[in-house]
Amino acid sequence: MTTRVRRDPDVAKRLILEAASELLAAGGPSAVQVRAVGAAIGVSDAAINHHFGTRDQLLEALLRFGGAKLRAELRAVLETWNHGPADPAGLVRALHRMYAEGYAQLALALHRSGWRDTGSGMLNEVVDRLYTEARRQSTTSGRRAPSREDIQVTVAAMHQAMVMEPLFGDEFRRSVGLDGTAADRLIDWWIQVLRTTMSCST
Repeated sequence: MTTRVRRDPDVAKRLILEAASELLAAGGPSAVQVRAVGAAIGVSDAAINHHFGTRDQLLEALLRFGGAKLRAELRAVLETWNHGPADPAGLVRALHRMYAEGYAQLALALHRSGWRDTGSGMLNEVVDRLYTEARRQSTTSGRRAPSREDIQVTVAAMHQAMVMEPLFGDEFRRSVGLDGTAADRLIDWWIQVLRTTMSCST
């Protein structure tokens, strides 16, 4: 007779979300099925439903789980800025990596089903730090610092591009005659755009 392992509810939820996240990265939102998640960690459908309710509620929890992972990555980026200049390369790559792991598709699928994100300000500290760095650079270069709004608009546009990249990036590149090999150039281009914005104007 198999002995059922009782897990702390928080531990069980984390294991379920980690398994769901792996399925999402491998096959998109359609791959995140209750039965598949249960099979991945050896629990029943009923156990998953006990913790999350419906599959839609599981997907919403998975998106929040992704948001928490992204916030942790952003904290790590900010920590590197404590020991040197606030260079946007790590920021752009962290956002690109997260959305490429299926979270862009998940957000779009949930949005189409009527879900709306009520949070805001996830990148506020990032903007503040980049603005501080831009002002620091302006004191040594003699050039006028960009406004905080300049930084906000540029970061928002970059963030939007990182979300759209896994969804429609190939199509947009093909529209101007570029192939899939240009994807990395997009990341480098956004890094340079942020660096240029921070380096001020005359």
